[in-house]
Amino acid sequence: MNSLPQPDKILTHESDLDGLLSGLLLQRLAKHIFHKEILLEAWNYTGWKMRPMREKSAWVCDLSFESRLDQDNWVIIDHHTTNDTAERAHLIHDLEKSASLLCYELCQQHGVQSEALDRIVHLSNIADLYLEKDPEFDLAVDYANLVKAYGFWNLHSLINGDPEKLLDHSLLEVIRTKRKIEDPIGLAWTRRHLHRLSDTVGFAETVVGDVNSIVHNLLGEPDAKYKVLVTMFTKANRTVMASFRSLNGEALGIARQFQGGGHANACGATLPKAVSSVDEAIVYMRQILNPTPAKGAGLASLESAFAALDKLN
Repeated sequence: MNSLPQPDKILTHESDLDGLLSGLLLQRLAKHIFHKEILLEAWNYTGWKMRPMREKSAWVCDLSFESRLDQDNWVIIDHHTTNDTAERAHLIHDLEKSASLLCYELCQQHGVQSEALDRIVHLSNIADLYLEKDPEFDLAVDYANLVKAYGFWNLHSLINGDPEKLLDHSLLEVIRTKRKIEDPIGLAWTRRHLHRLSDTVGFAETVVGDVNSIVHNLLGEPDAKYKVLVTMFTKANRTVMASFRSLNGEALGIARQFQGGGHANACGATLPKAVSSVDEAIVYMRQILNPTPAKGAGLASLESAFAALDKLN
């Protein structure tokens, strides 16, 4: 692409390193081309689905392409599964590359690169695609867990929006120590605290350790009970976030039942506001995943969900 439109905003995913790095890379590219700072916004999946797209021009990264983004002067760089085709927007899409790698390749086309960025993007790509056979997998996941441990905007502030400052950051030692000590303890505990949501979906309680690593290990065990495992946490505003994981592509279909999205094996959703605790979330999710047949009712699952929410209120 020889000419990029000047964006009103850069929009990215708030929940992981891939989204943070993608957004920062596009900010740097925009400054290089247009000599001005472009505002960065970060969104979770539920907020993103509700957000109106009013900008005349925007760059979007690490958020699934959909028809409402298909606008003139919009650039979308992403690697999530999509069923939509770009007719007006410029879509850069590759399922085999992380969004940060796709953004960095675009940066390189315009002469924006460095050895430090080469390194951090390489590690981000390993972590986001969960390339567990890569010899640097553990290190890459440690980098990814910086965002999960400290939060998108907190980490953004710590590095002052400079992605190179992530490289060899002193907080990695904290993450590394937590992984070595906490992960084995957390795996053993969670293995004893799996709860049925449906025949194929289980809720994995977690108390300590890297949740993604623990769940991945449980899904890969020979006697694994469930094809999809869900973990949950409650934010300060009592919003419940659900994360879905699988090994063979089943997670995304489950997440979409809760208006979520993401990758085939790694995705998430924000549950309705009426669901304000993990216990309530379990009741609600069981209603969605195990709809009670109703005579003459074609929307039995939806009615069951509403009934469950009424009980919670």
